[in-house]
Amino acid sequence: QVQVVESGGGLVQAGGSLRLSCAASGRTFSSYVTGWFRQAPGKEREFVTAISQRGLNQYYADSVKGRFTISRDNAKNTVYLEMNSLKPEDTAVYYCAARPKYWSIAECSDASGYDYWGQGTQVTVSS
Repeated sequence: QVQVVESGGGLVQAGGSLRLSCAASGRTFSSYVTGWFRQAPGKEREFVTAISQRGLNQYYADSVKGRFTISRDNAKNTVYLEMNSLKPEDTAVYYCAARPKYWSIAECSDASGYDYWGQGTQVTVSS
């Protein structure tokens, strides 16, 4: 079993940057595909990005491609989300999630495939 805790959220002006961290417990974290999802007020949770177990593969939603970068350091049991050129529409609660399954571009964006979720961290981008 894995527990994940997000941190790094906050208030930033449009065009600014933030780095989110997802710290995981458990010795087998390196065997989990890890993803970031977000949920804005009044909207459904949406996929942001995911990374494969060893970090060799990443997949991004079109809305963040070229602006966000996901990475992981398995020695530290941590996944990072570097967010640049932030826009007001990026405002949301950001969630980290882990799935103990094989890497699949077709499946990594499906929230139902993730077994472990953090409580989320708020990101607010002001215009």
